[in-house]
Amino acid sequence: MSVLLRLILTSVWIGLIIAISFLEAPLKFTAPGITIPLGLGIGRIMFWALAIAGGAILIINTVLTLFDLTHQKLSGWLLLGGIWLVVLFQSGYLRPAMSGRTDAVIAGTDPGQSWHHYGYIAAEGILFVLLIAYLVHVSKRLTLKTTAGN
Repeated sequence: MSVLLRLILTSVWIGLIIAISFLEAPLKFTAPGITIPLGLGIGRIMFWALAIAGGAILIINTVLTLFDLTHQKLSGWLLLGGIWLVVLFQSGYLRPAMSGRTDAVIAGTDPGQSWHHYGYIAAEGILFVLLIAYLVHVSKRLTLKTTAGN
């Protein structure tokens, strides 16, 4: 049951990243009447919601893995550790830095050039790849379990 729940939760997280990071974020600025400050305000809300959902899924997946005593592989723990590192970097450093820049733009000032936006895109891409790898890793566990049961 824990394997199936981890598959479902990880799939939901991947879907959220596709919907928000890869679709909503770039497309919202093409909508009629959306100004840069309005788009940034919407983006901030969407990415904080994504962070909360992703964080909750990561915590649940980690707890489920801790209690799955039949599945204690180093590769799974390395994938979870990598996911934790990316999420902590995004939430602890990049998102707050970008929020400060968003505040400045909404207030009407130009904060100048920054690498943070590109860093966030790269981190999100890395997170996406790690989640796919984790999904494959966990799905192999389900396949092995099913095959062993026959």
